[in-house]
Amino acid sequence: MDGVDEPAVQAVGPTDIRDGLIRAEAKRALVWVSVIALAALAVYLAQPLLVIFGGIVFAAMIDGGQRLLGRLLPAVPRGLRIALVLLGAVGFMVWLVLFAGSQIAAQAAALPHLVQTEAQMLSDLARAHGLLPQTVDVPALSARVAEQLAGGVGMLTRAVGGLLGGFTTAFLILILGIYFAAEPDLYQRGIAWLLPAQNREDWHGTAQAMGRSLRRLLFGRLLGMASEGLATWLLLSIWGVPMAALLGLLTGLLAFLPNIGAPISGSLMILVGFSGGVHSGVYCIVVYALVQIVDGNVVVPMVAKKTADLAPALVLGAQLIFGVLFGLLGLILADPMVAMVKIALERQARRNDAPADVPIPVEQD
Repeated sequence: MDGVDEPAVQAVGPTDIRDGLIRAEAKRALVWVSVIALAALAVYLAQPLLVIFGGIVFAAMIDGGQRLLGRLLPAVPRGLRIALVLLGAVGFMVWLVLFAGSQIAAQAAALPHLVQTEAQMLSDLARAHGLLPQTVDVPALSARVAEQLAGGVGMLTRAVGGLLGGFTTAFLILILGIYFAAEPDLYQRGIAWLLPAQNREDWHGTAQAMGRSLRRLLFGRLLGMASEGLATWLLLSIWGVPMAALLGLLTGLLAFLPNIGAPISGSLMILVGFSGGVHSGVYCIVVYALVQIVDGNVVVPMVAKKTADLAPALVLGAQLIFGVLFGLLGLILADPMVAMVKIALERQARRNDAPADVPIPVEQD
């Protein structure tokens, strides 16, 4: 019509999506591509990320110790309590080296030969009864096992470049743990700042729940380590089993690895026990069973009520996967990592079920 301007027709570009359904699907595809890219980046940076997570786990142990001291010494500042916890840990290591180091070192030097000798005797006994149709070369088998273990430890050292070694990795974990424990709110606020404003409150609640669960999980683990190690040492010393102090120390340390540590320490204990005779070997079997029964039916249930309730098969599966992928460090951190993922998924499920304006409470320590 004359006098009326016709609306301008804009050309549609090749990247313009006019259909709403196609636009929504394109956004969904972009999200999936981003998730896959982040997963690939996480796998590529897995070893440094494990070192950082190890620092978080160590920080939770320090924070749990200072909180325990806070109940006993409420007037002492938090920084001083952290210093006392660190001094206590250093003091224990110094005592272990000065007073028990020489004895344990001598026993540790004799342990490989003793285990190899007992393994050879067991193989000869099994071959005599027709259980082994061919000769088993125990020294060669031990060498192959040692090579496999060395390869797993090598994966751990690659977490910091592969050349500096496992001591540098442990040192980095210690330093990161001290930094995280000294100012946890600083790092928590830093991560919250990277998130959208509407998700920051949920992140703070999730972080508090994760910290609380991790502290209690590690407290239960340390309690189990102490109880198993001391009980093993005392019971073996009563009977006069060789290397009782070393076996108690190994049992306590390996107790940090649920499902895996106990069979390893028990096998070593039984082999050493049979080196002193049949009665000593049977006594070691009884000690191992008694310690595990008490720990499994008294210590673990008492602590599990206040920690993350993890399915044993789930923990074992995670340990196998992380141990194969990342070596010793992945094996050690598999259990805490599963606990943190469990807390995050539970919080997300409760958030989805709760009304949008109702905050999810966090149980306090």
